[in-house]
Amino acid sequence: MFRRTRRLGVVSALAATAIILTACGGSSPEPTQTSVGEPDPAATLTVGLVLEPTNLDIRHTSGAALEQVLVDNIYEGLVTRAQDNSIEPRLASDYEVSGDGLTYTFTLNEGVTFHDGAALTSADVVASYDAVRTDESLQGNAEFATVESITAPDEKTVVITLTEPNQNFLFSLTGPAGLVFKNGDKTDLQTAENGTGPFVLQNWSRGSSITFDRYADYWGEPAGVAEVVFEYIPDFTAGVNAALDGSLDVLTAVDPNLAPELESSGEFTLTTGRTTDKATLAFNNAKAPLDDVRVREALRLAIDHEGLIEAVGAGEPLYGPIPELDPGYEDLSDVAPYDPEKAKKLLAEAGQEDLELTLTIPSFYGTTVPQVLISDFAKVGVTLDVNPVEFPTWLEDVYTNKDYELSFVLHVEPRDFGNFANPEYYFGYDNPKVQGLYTQALAETDAGASAKLLAEAARLVSEDHAADWLYNGQTITAVRPIVSGFPEDSINSRINLAGVTVAGE
Repeated sequence: MFRRTRRLGVVSALAATAIILTACGGSSPEPTQTSVGEPDPAATLTVGLVLEPTNLDIRHTSGAALEQVLVDNIYEGLVTRAQDNSIEPRLASDYEVSGDGLTYTFTLNEGVTFHDGAALTSADVVASYDAVRTDESLQGNAEFATVESITAPDEKTVVITLTEPNQNFLFSLTGPAGLVFKNGDKTDLQTAENGTGPFVLQNWSRGSSITFDRYADYWGEPAGVAEVVFEYIPDFTAGVNAALDGSLDVLTAVDPNLAPELESSGEFTLTTGRTTDKATLAFNNAKAPLDDVRVREALRLAIDHEGLIEAVGAGEPLYGPIPELDPGYEDLSDVAPYDPEKAKKLLAEAGQEDLELTLTIPSFYGTTVPQVLISDFAKVGVTLDVNPVEFPTWLEDVYTNKDYELSFVLHVEPRDFGNFANPEYYFGYDNPKVQGLYTQALAETDAGASAKLLAEAARLVSEDHAADWLYNGQTITAVRPIVSGFPEDSINSRINLAGVTVAGE
């Protein structure tokens, strides 16, 4: 039996964390910025972000833009993720997992209230999770496929029973599927909220900003600032200009090519954070000519990954679907090394010497990656047309309708290898052996054995050239010296701001 426990005092102290590609609600991160002066509890923190949510309903809407600001700040789950992606208690003071991996028992912290003042009980957890389990429209429904029952023996205890072991189940509770909502609440989650987190929603100015206020009755350590303003600036140059003119305390997702301007100003400290961001060149495996493995391999061999990373300005090589921070990572650089001559031969064998393809890309990603791909593909006789679209259009055309040939997007979610084991996903990749290995990996109760199965499956996916992984992203953040405790790692995915402070003048 595995048991994790954390005392309430420790819980509060950890309020300030981030996630590798996770912002954690657990233990405090090692300080990496030194603030000037004493923290001002009445301060406002202004943060520049790129991608604005289309609505605030994290229960029904997917996307990192929602998780980035809402998880751990507005909403909480029984457990959360630390910066190294380890799992920590949150609303639960402790939890136990039975030896057979089928029973999870959680004990709730004392004194937790929703933002409307109602006390959190186990009935709220049961109702929240039963809804995820039974309602296909809710985020995380598929992750609850193995949940047999969710019960509350008393007001402070929740027991979840699975039909079969699921290595990823506890981790899934750190995401939208595991968030706890008030039983019977009628709040319109598209524009309002009623969470348990250290902040409450003050205002959302669509197309501009979202503002949070400190929740005065938070059950843990109070948030370090009175107010947080997220300024949405989709243009990278405009973001840098806003930082330099004093409008921002923090600028996230700094374009590496613009970073020197911020650094040389002397007004900011730059941090480089780890992520599980997979810069994915998606192939529509179900659509000709990408349904031919020779074409997919040729495209991968044609890409000078080192040169592309140099052009992007930040990142590490990644030749498979699992990044280093996730279980099952293996260096797969041997699968698709840079070899334009072999790429030409494969295209000739496939009868595609004069191939023309269209790359559909969300416009906010800029032109650097498309320009490199255009150049690399031209060297092997492939003409690449670029179709930049607004993100909602990308979601509709590419993600939902699968109407594309090639696409590029940063897949920031951790442990998302299951996308390649899902033939209905927009990649259109269907390999029963991969699906079988993934099923085995989830059912394996030993984490090490599970990781080996994932590594085997990931190599198959890479050898099938189901996509190309251009690089493992790194995130550059510019932080003013008056700010302390701002997360570094994986803030494209989640930013826990509870422990961030701003020094007084």
